Amino acid sequence: MKKVFTILMLLFGFIVQAQYESSTFEPGEWLKFRMHYGFLNASYATLHLKSDKINDVPVYHVVGKGQTTGLASLFFKVDDTYESYFGKNDGKPYRFIRNIDEGGYTKDIEINFDHEKDTAVLNDKKNKKKYNFELQDGVQDLISAFYYLRNNYDPDELVKGEAVKLKMLYDDDGIFNFQLKYLGTEVLKTKFGKVECYKFRPLVQSGRVFKEKESLSLWVSADKNRIPIRIQADLAVGAIKADLDGYNGLKHQFKIIMD
Repeated sequence: MKKVFTILMLLFGFIVQAQYESSTFEPGEWLKFRMHYGFLNASYATLHLKSDKINDVPVYHVVGKGQTTGLASLFFKVDDTYESYFGKNDGKPYRFIRNIDEGGYTKDIEINFDHEKDTAVLNDKKNKKKYNFELQDGVQDLISAFYYLRNNYDPDELVKGEAVKLKMLYDDDGIFNFQLKYLGTEVLKTKFGKVECYKFRPLVQSGRVFKEKESLSLWVSADKNRIPIRIQADLAVGAIKADLDGYNGLKHQFKIIMD
């Protein structure tokens, strides 16, 4: 399960130029996800959205946390914290923090984005190294992408079989391109009832963690909230599934299909 939690956190947000005045979310939103690995209830992840400021710029501040629980923590302990600060008016990232421990695999990274100079400085605190990157148009960090893409796609313009694309910077590997293929709509049974969803297939690198290039599936609510409902992945060994387990502070009513 090494690095799987990090990959899932990334995929929660890739769903997708509207203005943030018509945002799909607001401060106070809280989402909780439960992850299963085989028969184990492997871990929980939460995302909490708040208001803040950076250099007098009004920003959203998101804190994401993930931990293994129960038997899973005996086999593979996860203790992850992610934070992102991004502009309330334009969704641009200003600061990103990644402090993780996944079965002994650790990272302690902070990225500061300077949009006036079009640069980003990544501070690898664990290895005491700094990296400079030239910003590209529309680049996001791991968490800001979640919220940016919720606001910046028109469901009426999604074309089955075509991919949504985004540039990402969250590690010292640099800026990379991410693709998410739209597969249509599907109704899922959840603990809350039946939920109509948009279904996507993230295109990932096969071999190291996942079975194939297209071994992931992602379902996103087809209401105005556009929140992740389920992620399912076939791994090189076994499979993992993450489901929405709790929510609070949604800006819009969570749409449940009544039988």
